[in-house]
Amino acid sequence: MLFNSIEFLLFFPIVFLLYWFVFNKRLKYQNILLLLASYIFYGWWDWRFLSLILFSSFVDYFTGLKIHSSENKKVRKRWLILSLFSNLGLLGVFKYYNFFASSFYDLMLGFGWQVDDLTLHIILPVGISFYTFQTLSYTIDIYRKEFKPTKDIISFFTYISFFPQLVAGPIERASNLLPQMEVKRVFKQKWFNEGAFQILIGLFRKIVIADNLGAYVDTIYNNSEIHNSSSLIIATIFYAFQIYYDFAGYSDIAIGSAKLLGFKFNQNFNLPYFSKSITEFWRRWHMSLSFWLRDYLYISLGGNRKGIIITYRNLMITMLLGGLWHGSSWNFVVWGAIHGVVLSCEKFIFSYKKTSTFGFIGYITTFLIVLLSWVFFRAKDLNTSILIIKKIIHFDFLMPFIGDANNVTISIVMLMIGIFFDFFLYKNKYNLEDLGSTFGEFKFVSLSTLIIVLLILFYSTSNNFIYFQF
Repeated sequence: MLFNSIEFLLFFPIVFLLYWFVFNKRLKYQNILLLLASYIFYGWWDWRFLSLILFSSFVDYFTGLKIHSSENKKVRKRWLILSLFSNLGLLGVFKYYNFFASSFYDLMLGFGWQVDDLTLHIILPVGISFYTFQTLSYTIDIYRKEFKPTKDIISFFTYISFFPQLVAGPIERASNLLPQMEVKRVFKQKWFNEGAFQILIGLFRKIVIADNLGAYVDTIYNNSEIHNSSSLIIATIFYAFQIYYDFAGYSDIAIGSAKLLGFKFNQNFNLPYFSKSITEFWRRWHMSLSFWLRDYLYISLGGNRKGIIITYRNLMITMLLGGLWHGSSWNFVVWGAIHGVVLSCEKFIFSYKKTSTFGFIGYITTFLIVLLSWVFFRAKDLNTSILIIKKIIHFDFLMPFIGDANNVTISIVMLMIGIFFDFFLYKNKYNLEDLGSTFGEFKFVSLSTLIIVLLILFYSTSNNFIYFQF
């Protein structure tokens, strides 16, 4: 089920009303309702993949208890390995098996050896990358003795499958979300206003801005070999904002929906294009994933504790695997490598400077580096990415392809509105998650009405969220 679908427009109000007015007497009833609603939400896409969520939930519920109950380090490690093997094994089979099998096949052909094609006809389950990382953080935190496991199986299963963030995050830590599952929630008008407004902003970012930009991006990138340099540059800039407003919009809807149900998620985006370095960019972009990679991969590899060379190695491994997490393609590996190299360079430079960001020029260079890397993220394969980069470098000075001038004009106008709104937040140091409660009643109703009208006008162009494919 999609946040921008008619089904969700009917589904969420029903859950909301049942949650606060029918099942509000006891915490257990509320959690059972949320659990069933979450399984309906996910099963709406393909009910068969509910078995994977149930499997991961059972494994990590019991391994968490086993790890906590033992003082023997070897025993604790065995149970952790079981959790890692189970979760990463599923992720590996469904997401990466065909990638490695096809890569091996191509490699053998390159040497002139004929081998059987070992790829399988399997579908990537929506959200598996997100809930796998979420459940792994639970067992790893217990192993590190940073969190105690719950014995409430309903609360734990609800934590893993909670529908607002099930298929595309934010990746919530057990230390933040699970305690909220185990205490009775109380309806707060302030949270309702904030959540409702953030949902509307998220839908606006997705439907009005991202999807309109995406129409031009698809036209150019799907036929990149026939388009000129200026068209590719415009499409790449559009894509940079398309993916930001698409995913930030999803996060806004997820955070807002959770708030309407009495839960507070961690922030997932913090105006990332206002960053003066790639280091700062990763503190602002997809923050739940960035901090997950830092805490559970980079630090586990040794972080910056074993010398500068090992630090560079750890940064590269983290970003390469972070790229591969996004998709089973060499494009994503290159995308991760670009960020890893730049992060390592910044680490070297910052070791001689007292600041962790550059000056004004940092805004420009950071955006250009991010822009370059998005080419590999969006192009259909590595060869196409290289072709696009070559065309951009050897600029041909031809006029860009415009296509439907009205749609392009509307896209640019809506993008400017989005950028102006983000600049307003940045300049005034406003947090979007709290903005809905700072308006007076007249402003709140007026802005909400305007956004709803725009959503109705633009709804026919709405598409799937980009991060659903990861």
